[in-house]
Amino acid sequence: MKNQPFFSRRGDAFIPNQVSNGPWDPNSMHGRVVIGLLAHVIEERHGSDEFVPARLTVDMFRLPNIHTPVECTTKLTRDGMRIKVVEAEFISGGTSMARASCQLLRRTENAPGNVWSPETWDAPLPDTIPAPTDPKLGMNGKWTTRPVVGRMGSLGPRRLWMSEVRELVEGVPMSPFVHVATGADFASPFANAGDQGLGYINSDVTLYLHRLPVTRWIGFDVVNHHASEGIAIGECWLYDEKGPIGTSTVAALAQRKPMTNVPPP
Repeated sequence: MKNQPFFSRRGDAFIPNQVSNGPWDPNSMHGRVVIGLLAHVIEERHGSDEFVPARLTVDMFRLPNIHTPVECTTKLTRDGMRIKVVEAEFISGGTSMARASCQLLRRTENAPGNVWSPETWDAPLPDTIPAPTDPKLGMNGKWTTRPVVGRMGSLGPRRLWMSEVRELVEGVPMSPFVHVATGADFASPFANAGDQGLGYINSDVTLYLHRLPVTRWIGFDVVNHHASEGIAIGECWLYDEKGPIGTSTVAALAQRKPMTNVPPP
């Protein structure tokens, strides 16, 4: 593969590669790969075609070091005919760094009748939008984007398409669930950045899906940001090229230290 994956596999351990680093410290892991890896092990060990991972919540309470192997444990806490609940833990250097809870719901038919829904966005499809020339928009090759309106920190509507450009785990193609879970963390900088840059570091992500994406591009539409006493919340509605798929919501804390300049991979 042209682009180095975020993790390699060594037995039951996941070995972070340099490209898994984040914006706050070049030696710490990006939240997106923490979330993506937890989604990967949940789906690998407990997923099935009959169930949709309708909700994934990840609490991130420590910054893992990119030079330390990672182990992930999972526990099936509810194994019902219609609802499954899985817990997972992200362990680095013997220390818990993040935990996830995933609710999987059985596929069935919609309830009868009509229910009001907000209008879907009218964004142009990503293949009709020129690729950006600024490498920072994809953090120097961690992902790729197609901006629709606004930009990071602009005071107004912000919309873009995002797609992954590398494997999460070496030799394992990203599933639709892992693809959208890995990108879900982007809701924090996209919703919470302001005209003086990004001043918040998110402590969690909650991803809601009523269906899995069927295309490789995920659309982010900022619909909420509020902050008080150093605590922020942000929310993006998510789309694929066929229409709405769900939401990504984050909680974040005001960050005292600025972002580092993440070196190109």
